[in-house]
Amino acid sequence: MSFFHLILVAIIQGITEFLPISSSGHLILLPSLTGLQDQGQAIDVAVHVGTLGAVILYFWSDVKQALAGLPGALTGRTDTPQSRLALGLIIATIPTVIAGFILHLTGLSDAMRSITVIGWTMLGFGLLLYWMDQKGPETKEAADWGIRDAFIMGLWQVLALIPGTSRSGITITGARQLGYTREDGARIAMLMSIPTILASGTLLALDVVRDADMQLARDGAIAAVFAFLSALLALSLMMRLLRSVSFTPYVIYRVILGAILLFMAYS
Repeated sequence: MSFFHLILVAIIQGITEFLPISSSGHLILLPSLTGLQDQGQAIDVAVHVGTLGAVILYFWSDVKQALAGLPGALTGRTDTPQSRLALGLIIATIPTVIAGFILHLTGLSDAMRSITVIGWTMLGFGLLLYWMDQKGPETKEAADWGIRDAFIMGLWQVLALIPGTSRSGITITGARQLGYTREDGARIAMLMSIPTILASGTLLALDVVRDADMQLARDGAIAAVFAFLSALLALSLMMRLLRSVSFTPYVIYRVILGAILLFMAYS
């Protein structure tokens, strides 16, 4: 990969990972629309590591609470906010891990990597986000997040395995449907991304670790750094904007891009 291609992939991943516009969809579209080669799984692992570092740093106070509550959650003790948060993140991740493993084994994940699929998911799930964001009540805060809501949001997150859906977008949709405020719904969705990215990154890493070499390691390190920086910037801007702006700008982007992709697919 050229240096420009490497940086382009890293920045696209970093910006789109936490915005509700689908990072996987954009990375699949990049070679399809530009003629550039697919970046490969090794670079996918690297940019996932970069974005993981960004979300952990941004929400470090919440991450510390979840880590502190992890021993209690693993032993069935949920008598503290920290252990309830940790247990909620575990429960929310399980459905995606199971479904992702099945798709990986069956090869269905590769079969869905098409412009047509991404066009429909961009459009459809974008409109669903708009509907839930406009109609959903704002009666719950992050402190109200419990086991039931964690499981429901975990089921929503399974849909993100379809390219173009957006993991953050679909979990935010679920949060708004459950009545969480925009900011707290996004906060929960971002925290849910940590074990999910860790699980998917580990699965990808197992596939590429035997083929790693020094050149690939260097490229991966560069990609991880730029993905980290761009993800941190995008995450900071989105969380600040949500205090005064709805998700409508992201929906408009999704609808326009989805319509363009469907026109390309069916013309």
